[in-house]
Amino acid sequence: MKSKDFSFWLFLSPAMIGLGLVVLIPLLYGFYYSFTDWDGVNQTEFIGMRNYINILSDQDFLYSLWFTFKFSIVSVIVINVMGLGLAMLVTSYIKSKNILRTIFFMPNLIGGLILGFIWQFVFTKVFDAVGRMTGIGWLQGWLSDTQTGFWGMVILMSWQMAGYIMIIYIAYLENVPKDLLEAAEIDGANAIQRFRNITFPLVAPAFTVSLFLTLSNAFKIYDQNLSLTNGGPFNSTTMVSMDIVDTAFKMNQMASAQAKAVIFFMIVAIISLTQVYINKKREVEM
Repeated sequence: MKSKDFSFWLFLSPAMIGLGLVVLIPLLYGFYYSFTDWDGVNQTEFIGMRNYINILSDQDFLYSLWFTFKFSIVSVIVINVMGLGLAMLVTSYIKSKNILRTIFFMPNLIGGLILGFIWQFVFTKVFDAVGRMTGIGWLQGWLSDTQTGFWGMVILMSWQMAGYIMIIYIAYLENVPKDLLEAAEIDGANAIQRFRNITFPLVAPAFTVSLFLTLSNAFKIYDQNLSLTNGGPFNSTTMVSMDIVDTAFKMNQMASAQAKAVIFFMIVAIISLTQVYINKKREVEM
């Protein structure tokens, strides 16, 4: 028994050491630096809660936090609806479902920076050309408007992650008993009733996983934001991650940026864990 315990920790130790060096130790150091005046070069001086107090009056950070929150809510809804819809499509009886799975998943394999530049070309060139030909004004200058810039970010994020979330839903949809659905159909249940009373409760664990992944990814988005809008126009599409990076490397306020990162970490952790708890509780009720 002792040898088994020793072998377990022996094989686990490389991952634990890597986790400690890459995640835990930097997290603790970052938490400490958030209480100092560190600028990345000069010796630090402990200043207490001053950085956190200053953040409360930082309108740019508060706006980016509100924008990120709105973006995350809309993206989570759109991505999960698209992911579930695509999963139901490719688990149906159509002949090309295997090819469609590959096509729908492919955007997730493209890097965020490349995706941002691709969609920047689509929004600024393709949309503008279509708008000129059809006379549809709102298609022109898509990324130069505060409202359409927001939806541009949502479209990019949804296009990238919908295929990935689709795979999660597929794994659960394929485990739904076919004979149960057939029996419900024989009893006269229509497609909506079968989905609501049979399919949806059985794939409820997939919603827990998918909501957690989409929430955490939507809150932490940076590279797509950088390449698509770079925070414009007039910083109206600046996400929290971009605001933190700009504070650290453009304004050289490392300690202030670290304080923002600590607050951001706590917000994401609370929202994500609360979501998991609520969904797990609903799974039991279903």
